[in-house]
Amino acid sequence: MIVKSRKKSGELLILDSLNKRMELNEKYKSRLYTLQKGYEGEVLFESYIAKQQSCCFVLSDLFLLSNSTHFQLDSIIITLDKIHLFEVKNIEGDYYYDTTTDRISSVTKEILNPFSQVVRAEMLLRQLLLVHNIHLPIDYNVVFINPEFMLYNAPSNKPFIFPTQVNRYLKQFSNKALDNPNKNRHVAEKLLSLHTSDSKFWQIPAYVYGDLKKGITCEICRSFMIKIEGQSCVCERCGYRELVSSAVMRSVEELKLLFPEEKITTNLVFDWCRGIVSSRTILRILERNFTKIGKTRAAYFI
Repeated sequence: MIVKSRKKSGELLILDSLNKRMELNEKYKSRLYTLQKGYEGEVLFESYIAKQQSCCFVLSDLFLLSNSTHFQLDSIIITLDKIHLFEVKNIEGDYYYDTTTDRISSVTKEILNPFSQVVRAEMLLRQLLLVHNIHLPIDYNVVFINPEFMLYNAPSNKPFIFPTQVNRYLKQFSNKALDNPNKNRHVAEKLLSLHTSDSKFWQIPAYVYGDLKKGITCEICRSFMIKIEGQSCVCERCGYRELVSSAVMRSVEELKLLFPEEKITTNLVFDWCRGIVSSRTILRILERNFTKIGKTRAAYFI
């Protein structure tokens, strides 16, 4: 049972939107790439878990606080008698493990050994559980989820799960007949209640409304080459068609994401969409989907 599924973080959503509408420097492009790869890997791992018919409780992407230290858990599975903690890595390419230094590197770069990351996460999680009088043992593993990853000279004494082993490993959680399937539900609920925001650690560049490129983007290829045909927005690059109402609502949600303090008005949305859709159509869409506050030209929507 998936109690908390993986969703794109606010940081990833904002960086992804800004990447379409302004020129990001290499620092933020690298951060965006890292977040996107991590998200894709964790979603893939969650899809493997979802295939198992299990009474276990699954939580993904928890951000917790233990002894004034923030830490993030990619995925945990809570069973009848144990918590299974997973650090998920979506790395591709050929890497080598140096057993004398515990370093993992390829021909061109070195990565932080994920074993140290999962050990730290396990320690902080254990401390947090003890504070709340929860005494379940914790098993931890690093999951290399990308099918194009290879680690040469991998030590057998490290808790590494490689791409070809993932399904086989997760089968242990399938079709478990539990006398009390709700046992340890309180653990999942407690961890879910302790989940907090990681926004203070976001890496977001400074930006202002006037500097961002305006327009409706294609949902598929992200192009700004949109034209209106009847009730549809049509991408002139890839040919994708989307209802005008859907495209406008996507644009409004993006506007709210980037500028949460701004009041949503017809004129603001009209400008944000670069005038592609008429003000009258935008007003009609906003009235259908939001609550209108005020009756004058200063009216806004919530």
